[in-house]
Amino acid sequence: MSIVASARPVSHLLKAPFRISRGVKTAAEVIEVSARAGGHVGRGESVPYGRYGETVDSVLAQLAPALASDDVEAACAGLPPGAARNALDLALWDLRAKRTGVGVAQATSLPVPSGLVTAVTVSLDTVEAMGAAARAVADAPLIKIKLSAEDPAARLRAVAAAAPNSRFIVDPNEGWTFAILRDLKPLLADLPIALVEQPLPADADHDLDGWDPPFTVCADESVHVGGDLAALRGRYRAVNLKLDKTGGLTEAVAMLKAARRLGFQVMTGCMVASSLGVAPALHLGGASDFADLDGPWWLAMDHPGGLRVARGRITPPKPGFWGDAVEAEGLWL
Repeated sequence: MSIVASARPVSHLLKAPFRISRGVKTAAEVIEVSARAGGHVGRGESVPYGRYGETVDSVLAQLAPALASDDVEAACAGLPPGAARNALDLALWDLRAKRTGVGVAQATSLPVPSGLVTAVTVSLDTVEAMGAAARAVADAPLIKIKLSAEDPAARLRAVAAAAPNSRFIVDPNEGWTFAILRDLKPLLADLPIALVEQPLPADADHDLDGWDPPFTVCADESVHVGGDLAALRGRYRAVNLKLDKTGGLTEAVAMLKAARRLGFQVMTGCMVASSLGVAPALHLGGASDFADLDGPWWLAMDHPGGLRVARGRITPPKPGFWGDAVEAEGLWL
């Protein structure tokens, strides 16, 4: 049975600016892909990411030949890792579940947890604003703190004081030098730090060779697919698995298994995206040590029936939203 696939750009306004060390965004610019066959429709979403040279236009152009192919599934497999393959791969998983009656949870043996703890992000801002933002989410068990090289110690202390019962993921998004990381070691050791995520630029992470801090350093921009993992041993003890980096759930499931074999802790993360882009990652999040899947929480308006984040925990989407064996009515308005 032939598959007819299409793609379109969608912009989701955010409820507040999302700032990291590389810049700020006020909307989530995503690509939605639909794959249709036999009266069924599968959907997927990805986020073109400038850090990896992607734009909305470049991802749409990359997708165009695959969408026009006589064998969309083979064309998807031939795409490189990234946002284009992710959106199409997720749409095909969703379509396959509806066509075969075998949901993604059953096909992958990765069920979605009923109440998954997720990191809730405090984005980069002034010291005072970050303290206020942390106070507003202080009931979350896990808070991600976005930092830069500008006075990170003051921002760390402000967030920690505002959320005394939370653990923290510290994320400079490649914005530190090794000297900054080394100088912050005593403070980081004193705080309830779950992870320090990608502190150095990916091309400078060799500085971590042989360094053994009293906290876990997690790779993000330094790791995309399973083939990247072996080279990270001795530098990182954890890896951040994101569908937009792996190029979809197919590679992500294999990468999760490979990371476990190599002894890495795993965090499942996401870009700022809607529930359509993040719901597939819930299958991985339930099998991970940490989840950072609050992307839809930043949207001013998400899809009806999507996942919900409250008090640092995710309520899964309504049945039929994504990856189930049946299609639900009224969710895609």
